[in-house]
Amino acid sequence: MNGLLRKVVRRGTTGRAHNGFRQASPQRPRTPGRRRARLAAAIGAAGAAVAAVLAFAVQDAGGPPEAVPSAPKAQPKPHGRFVLPTTPGSYIGLYPDGAPNSYTGVTAFTTATGIKPGVVLYYSGWREPFHASFATTAAKSGVVPLVQMDPNSTSVAAIAVGRYDAYLTTYAEAVRAYRHPVILSFGHEMNGNWYSWGYRHTSPAVFVSAWRHIVNLFRALGARKVTWLWTINIIHPRHGVPSPAPWWPGSSYVTWIRIDGYDYSSSYTFASLFGPTIAAVRELTRDPILIAETAAAPAAGQPAKIADLYAGIRLYRLLGFVWFDSIHIEDWRLISPAAIAAFRRGAETYRRPAS
Repeated sequence: MNGLLRKVVRRGTTGRAHNGFRQASPQRPRTPGRRRARLAAAIGAAGAAVAAVLAFAVQDAGGPPEAVPSAPKAQPKPHGRFVLPTTPGSYIGLYPDGAPNSYTGVTAFTTATGIKPGVVLYYSGWREPFHASFATTAAKSGVVPLVQMDPNSTSVAAIAVGRYDAYLTTYAEAVRAYRHPVILSFGHEMNGNWYSWGYRHTSPAVFVSAWRHIVNLFRALGARKVTWLWTINIIHPRHGVPSPAPWWPGSSYVTWIRIDGYDYSSSYTFASLFGPTIAAVRELTRDPILIAETAAAPAAGQPAKIADLYAGIRLYRLLGFVWFDSIHIEDWRLISPAAIAAFRRGAETYRRPAS
């Protein structure tokens, strides 16, 4: 159930992005004009597929038994896409308070822990522009921005058929002009039922159509340095979080997999929390996996949980993790000396060869 309580509480919040920032005020989409005409040839082939996919029924799939899969093998990706390094156990990421309005949370975390994150996450409401200034500050420090774009108060079906292409075109052009690597995710945790684009609110077929449409548009506009991060919540059938299989858009549309999960109970281990979901993902793809929204509650024994998190990343040969260093329902921040010391020790294991 990891972060389920946190997610359910957030369902009633309207007009705000994931991290509590107010979204940009709704506005009527602009007419794309000539830019849309240029995209028509590149995206037109996807239109027929969208119509067909939207007719699919919603399907649920059970997860396979827990297992420790072998390390993912690199797959050739089409369209000449830029690919970030995929060495297992090489990424320590951060979600800090204040991002993307300020970079001070990142520097404060580095000062407190002695660890400079390689990835910094921020959440972006629909119609919110790409925060090039924040991303540029990150790039100057050798950090890759991870942007979670969410269709808050927006029809996913409308996205799929191109009604928001003006906004997406502007966004893609800003990402292209940035000229540095960006990790992008759309509609995170769609296999959960707490968001309008998720389970029982928007069909998986519609979600897949929107995902493919967005990726096709970015590629048509030459935004090549994008790592497409397909984001799911850990499986928990009793609490309405099924296998993510029905939402899978296909490996040609995905670069990495992101799994979200929180540890707030002393009874949890990395294997029990993430193992079944990792096994379910491995039924779909060998693409690299990043645990990109996670933390442990202090009351659950944070230092030991941090050690287990690092050990789990190594055991399953995952890319790494992104620590949610913020307060939301629980105080997930690294504050105690013991927790900070555990975080530092864990980082040292990334520099050792896996056994």
